[in-house]
Amino acid sequence: MFQLKPNLFLQQHQPGFHIYIEIGRATQGFDQCNLLGSGGFGSVYKGMFENGMTLAIKVFNLRIEGAFKSFDIECEVLHNLRHRNLAKVISSCTNMDFKALLLEYMPNGSLEKCDLKPSNVLLDERLVGHVSDFGLAKLFGEGESVAHTKTLATMGYIAPVCDWIGVTCGSRHHRVRALNVSNLNILGNIPPQLGNLSFLVSLDLSSNNFQGDLPQDLSRLRRLKVMNLANNNFTGQIPKDFGNLMRLEKLVLVSNKLSGSIPFSIFNISSLEILALTYNQLSGSLPVDICRRLQKIKSISIISNHLSGQIPTGLSNCTELYELSLSYNNFSGTIPPEIVNLERLQFLNLGGNNLQGIIPREIGNLHKLEILYLQINKLSGSIPEGLFNISTLTEVSVFFNNLSGSLPSASGYWQTNLQLLNLGQNNIGGVIPTSISNSSNLEIIDLSINKFSGQIPNSLGDLRDLEYLDLFVNNLSSPHLSILTSLVNCRYLKEVILGENPLYGVLPDSIGNLSISIMELELYSSEIRGQIPLGIGNLSNLNTLSLSGNDLTGSVPTTLCDLHILQRLGLGLNRLSGSLPECLCKMSSLGLLSLYYNRISGPIPSCIGNATSLRNAYLNSNRLTNIPTSLWSLKYLLVLNLSNNSLIGSIPPELGNLKAITSINLSRNHLSGSIPSTIGDLQSLVYLSLAYNELQGSIPESLGKMISLESANLSNNILSGTIPKSLELLRYLKNFNVSFNRLEGEIPSKGPFLNFNSQSFMGNGGLCGGLVFQPCMTRSFHHSRRGKLLLIILVSLGAAVMVLGSIVVFMLRRRWNRNIPTEAESFAATTLARISYIEIERATQGFDQCNLLGSGGFGSVYKGMFANGMTLAIKVFNLQVEGALKSFDAECEVLRNLRHRNLTKVVSSCTNLDFKALLLEYMPNGSLELWLHSDDRFLNMIQRLDIMIDVAFALEYLHHGYETVVVHSDLKPSNVLLDEKLVGHVSDFGLTKLLGEGESIAHTNTLATMGYIAPEYGSVGLVSTRCDVYSYGIMLMETFTRNRPYDEMFDGNLSMRSWVCNSVPAMPEDIIDVTLMEPEKTHFQEKLCCVSSILEVALHCTTESPNERLNMIEVLANIKKIKQEFLRK
Repeated sequence: MFQLKPNLFLQQHQPGFHIYIEIGRATQGFDQCNLLGSGGFGSVYKGMFENGMTLAIKVFNLRIEGAFKSFDIECEVLHNLRHRNLAKVISSCTNMDFKALLLEYMPNGSLEKCDLKPSNVLLDERLVGHVSDFGLAKLFGEGESVAHTKTLATMGYIAPVCDWIGVTCGSRHHRVRALNVSNLNILGNIPPQLGNLSFLVSLDLSSNNFQGDLPQDLSRLRRLKVMNLANNNFTGQIPKDFGNLMRLEKLVLVSNKLSGSIPFSIFNISSLEILALTYNQLSGSLPVDICRRLQKIKSISIISNHLSGQIPTGLSNCTELYELSLSYNNFSGTIPPEIVNLERLQFLNLGGNNLQGIIPREIGNLHKLEILYLQINKLSGSIPEGLFNISTLTEVSVFFNNLSGSLPSASGYWQTNLQLLNLGQNNIGGVIPTSISNSSNLEIIDLSINKFSGQIPNSLGDLRDLEYLDLFVNNLSSPHLSILTSLVNCRYLKEVILGENPLYGVLPDSIGNLSISIMELELYSSEIRGQIPLGIGNLSNLNTLSLSGNDLTGSVPTTLCDLHILQRLGLGLNRLSGSLPECLCKMSSLGLLSLYYNRISGPIPSCIGNATSLRNAYLNSNRLTNIPTSLWSLKYLLVLNLSNNSLIGSIPPELGNLKAITSINLSRNHLSGSIPSTIGDLQSLVYLSLAYNELQGSIPESLGKMISLESANLSNNILSGTIPKSLELLRYLKNFNVSFNRLEGEIPSKGPFLNFNSQSFMGNGGLCGGLVFQPCMTRSFHHSRRGKLLLIILVSLGAAVMVLGSIVVFMLRRRWNRNIPTEAESFAATTLARISYIEIERATQGFDQCNLLGSGGFGSVYKGMFANGMTLAIKVFNLQVEGALKSFDAECEVLRNLRHRNLTKVVSSCTNLDFKALLLEYMPNGSLELWLHSDDRFLNMIQRLDIMIDVAFALEYLHHGYETVVVHSDLKPSNVLLDEKLVGHVSDFGLTKLLGEGESIAHTNTLATMGYIAPEYGSVGLVSTRCDVYSYGIMLMETFTRNRPYDEMFDGNLSMRSWVCNSVPAMPEDIIDVTLMEPEKTHFQEKLCCVSSILEVALHCTTESPNERLNMIEVLANIKKIKQEFLRK
């Protein structure tokens, strides 16, 4: 019985409406006594209506596939047809749950059309015949006489079988020998009667929509040689009885949803030549003696299933095999060396498994091999040289393994037909052989993320068919960037990716002569200098250009605007100057514009609103001066970063037009005015930073409508008023900072505010309550005229008393000549409130030793707990030590404007002639040195990596991210402090040097800590960013070996660097911190590989020549990649 909804509507074909309720009554609830008959798509009932009319009601069973279509066809056919011998449709009742046709009732039943048969001929009271049931009817267009159908009518009433489409019969017995109904979009299950076609030799039902289990009855087709059921929706297991098909030559079940194991009986079919089970969900293993009976097998393809176990050694007995494809399963173990006995093998595909060990050396003996896929495994060792002597070889893919060694360079190699060579993401080293160009058909070369060194051979330019070249992340060079000139000969070139190699050179003018088909050019972080050639505008099909992280100078050439289909432009982290060319607005396809960390000045072009495809704009850390109104019309913009510029003016209400925006960063500018209330319209915004501006007014209540907001930083402005309670509704808000404003009133205490600490609100004298500040006082004093007068009198009286008291204290102090300071002057740039010496003394309990956190060359650091509940670190300078005053001044100058999450924040200062102290953010987990060299503390591999990445981020900012180059000069583990989440913060800027514009080296007479200082620092007093890099390298060594550079073992003949350098290639495990590398612990080899890579970076940081050291941008990129690789493994 159908489950129907009451809100049915009636579709009229003839006059009269009959709703479902009337139909239900007329058929007595579809009672069986009124059932006239059933068919393929439903049933027909007799219905007697209240008006006395008797009708036949054909109810369609919508659960049957095709019933919908049958109903629509009958409606279409019978809508206009009128004939005395056709059954009349009186009306219909239809909605999504119920469809019925109301037909003229024929009292004498059927005589028992595409589907003409006796049951579809109905007889009226005079025995006049009426043709009915038009569910399979076809409508022919004008001039048409033939049509194709994918739906079968009733057997016995259709044309002879041998005349059917796709049926081939034998000439002698006229029995069906072949059935091919592929690509007909047939629905449903395979009828089991198919197993009765005992003469069937070939069955092809591929590329349809068959479903359900494979019928056992097919195993009765004993003459069958070909079974192709590919590209359907079959489920369940492969029937074991298929092994009885002893004449079967081809079994193709590709692209279904079959599960379970492969019946071993299949491997007993001695006639089988092709076994294709790719793209299913098969599990289990393959039999060890897989080829004992499969003597004729030529192709085994079982890609993308869930097979496990080892690859059977018995495959060597399949001597006729030309294809073995078992990729993307869960096979483990090694590649059986017996495979090399398969002399006819042309395709070997074992990629995407868990195979270990080496690639068998004898694989070079497979002289007919054309394709070798071993990618995404755990293979090690070198690639057999003989592989590159197989002349038939066309494709080699071994990316994402642990392969090492080098490539053969002798002239006799590479005489192949190679078209694809993918060796990416391994540990292969040495040079790229010049003779690689002997494989003149090469189209794709991917050697990325390896350890190749030396020069990129210009012979690559001889590969005239080359389309894709990826050498990303190696140690390759190209004097004068001659590789780009040589590639001019490759006229089909589409992608060139050479990023993160020390290419050393100037972009040649010939870059404009590269193939006009080139679509992607990536040369980021490659130590390229000079200007961007004008000819680059000739590459008219370019969609990606990345030159970030180099040393490019000059202006952005206007010829870039000739790249009309460019989608991604990356020029960040260079020294480009001048203004943004207005023609950028005409780049209609540009989606990513990245120019961060340059020296671009002037206004953003007023036409920027025309760049309607722009999605991500990174223009931060430049010298831009204003934001045009048109920018706010970019309604599809996703990311906008204009931080750290010189922007002036206000934020207009049109900000609310950026409906798709997810990230806005306008921090560190000179924006004024108020925050527009329309900001609440940014429902997709996740990240918002307006910090370090001059914004005034209140925080808009509408901020509470920004339902996606996760981070909001409004700190260091001049905002006033209260924090809106509406922000308590922001359920995803994780980071919130309104510190150093002029806010007042009660801090919200619900929702996300349950998780914020005092640092989010410090520097606002009028804030109270919440979970971090003192409770708000209830006001009982009413501001009447009398009250105001009284208040004025009290304030005046209090001021007079304070002045008088100050004079008395001053006189007493002069009389007794005491040295205790009495005045506190706040640190101008980051003031929290005026903090006096008395408050500091109380907070440290009189500078008690129990609060001493540590001592250094110029003073001591104490823990201070203030009356408002705030805990700070207080660095008190010993002014009796020579240089202490200078150290204090240096820290003040450096920290006044520097802002970075990995630098220790200065909250305030207290200073006069006799006393100087800095009040710093308190780090509850102490220093990195404490964690490295304490027996009761331990940092795991990831924690150490994260801390050193934090330090690298800080140094990258000091060296490259601030308008003045800052050299720390005293980097060591004790100057890296850890917060509650073990995030690293670089501290102690007492020896810091600020380098003026154009300067790269300074002189100093002050020595930093021995063991961490660079050779040039200690010998001649030269200070540069390379000195910090050296110190960072020593810190890396200490962090992962747990040895200090000044330990006793390091005497005049042995330094920490030489100790590491001598150990890393041969026995790195001998020097790595044993607590990290205990062999019984898991992932020993992964950890060993990771730390070895880290120590290699450390060695590159500590070369004797400063010019050979990495810069911090490179260091950071390397350490992050090492971490990613470790996590991947």
